[in-house]
Parts: sequence; C-alpha cells; structure tokens
Amino acid sequence: MKICRVGAKGNEKPVIIDKENNYKDLSSIIKDFDPSTLNFETLEKIKKIDISKLPSINSQQRLGSCVSKPSKFIGIGLNYIDHAKEQNLPIPKEPIIFSKFVNCICGPNDDIIIPKNSTKTDWEVELGFVIGKKTSYVSESDALDYILGFFLVNDISEREFQKNKGLTWDKGKGFDTFGPIGPYILTKNDLPEYQKLNMYLDVNGKRMQKGNTNQMIFNIKKLVSYMSHCMTLEPGDICCTGTPPGVGENMKPSQFLKKGDRVILGMDKLGKQEHKVVSFY
Repeated sequence: MKICRVGAKGNEKPVIIDKENNYKDLSSIIKDFDPSTLNFETLEKIKKIDISKLPSINSQQRLGSCVSKPSKFIGIGLNYIDHAKEQNLPIPKEPIIFSKFVNCICGPNDDIIIPKNSTKTDWEVELGFVIGKKTSYVSESDALDYILGFFLVNDISEREFQKNKGLTWDKGKGFDTFGPIGPYILTKNDLPEYQKLNMYLDVNGKRMQKGNTNQMIFNIKKLVSYMSHCMTLEPGDICCTGTPPGVGENMKPSQFLKKGDRVILGMDKLGKQEHKVVSFY
C-alpha cells in the first residue's frame, strides 16, 4: 500500500495510490496521516474499502510530507561504514541518536531554505520509517512488528551549527525545510527488501551519493529495538537511518548547497524528491 498527503501546505488530504498510479482521496475515511491515524488499525480499515469508488485527486498537485505532525523525528548518525570513514571517525559501537525538530518537516518537492548565517548546508539521502504501534523495550526479533512503513528522507544538515556551536548535533539538523519526507509511505509488507535498497542523490545533475541499505552498520531491527530502550516509540514517530558516503562536507574541496541549486534524490521502490535551493535572506 502506498499512502501520501496531497494539497497546499496546511490543507493536505490523505491519499492512497492504487496499482494504476491513480491518487484516491481518503479524507471521507480518515482526516489525515498523523499520530492518531498512522497505525495498523487504520491500514486494516483502508484494506476493507473499495478504493476504486473513492474520488480521484490530481496527482500533479503539491505533495505534502507523508507524515503530519509526528511527536518525534529521530535521526541516526554515522550508520554507514564508508560515511564514517570519509569523516575520519571511528565506526560506532552503538547507534548514535539525535533529534530533528519536527518544524523541519516539509514536502518531498518543497524548496530547501538555506538558513540565515549558514555557510555549510549539506545533503544526506536516507531511508526513513514510521512507527505504527506503541512500544518500549522491544526485542530485535519483534522490532519489525512495530514498523508501519518506509519512505525517502533528505536529512539536510548545517555542518557549522551541527559541529562547531556546542556539543549536540540537533541545532544543525532542525532548521525549517531540513526534513523533506516522502513522496509516499510504502507499507512494510510491500517492501520486504527494505535492507537491500539502492539510493542516490544528485546536485545540479552531478551524482554525489550512491549506496545501499545493506551497508548499514546497525540494521532496521537493531535501530527500533535500541531506540525503544531509550524512549517510548509512539504511532507516527519517524526515524531516518543514516546516509552513505558523498556528503558535501567531505568533498575536496568541501561543497555546500547554495541558492539556485537543484537537488534530486531517490531510492528503490520509494520514489524520488526534487528540490530547488533558496536563501532565507
């Protein structure tokens, strides 16, 4: 099942994409895809509907973020061996967890805004997932039971704020537009190969990143279990799981996003994002 949100910012409708790639309006069934509805009960409810009878929506409209107003947006750092090596950092012995403030969430084709006083806005293509059932202290063997689905993420990061303005990464991760997610959620049962997905990211037509989720240091089951031992995971909570090598910070010389740049990223089965880079000032 592919589900997404379509419409102007603040006025998105929940949508299911059928096998013929038609966009069907679910707003008569549920209000939105948010923490109150992103659960397995909602999926079962949708499965019982004859979606061919639902109103169609113009697929050329703006796509919103595939999740609305999650309580948490969790990030995982240095989760690909080659990315850790390109940063000259040791391979983590345990997952590195940080927060992306939820105000950063935006649609998969919305503009990326370079923050005021930023000189080092960078890109990171990543696999994301959304939790579908509340859990704490879950085992790795049961962890997948709590994932509702997967989606594409660009974990945009301002490196100066992330690394040189204190001890936490969070302040470089949560600027407005720094969390494009989508275009859609692909539910777990439709993506059994989630740990074997190719991904890429281009800037102005040049391939910067390529990788595969089979290169993760800590796999998805490990991440869910580990996070659930640090916090209660709630329906609608989202996580981005690390990036492969090729970020701008580690280019020689370093290369960062600037006004007018075009960023395109994608992943097997999870679609693509296209962004124009604009400036705050």
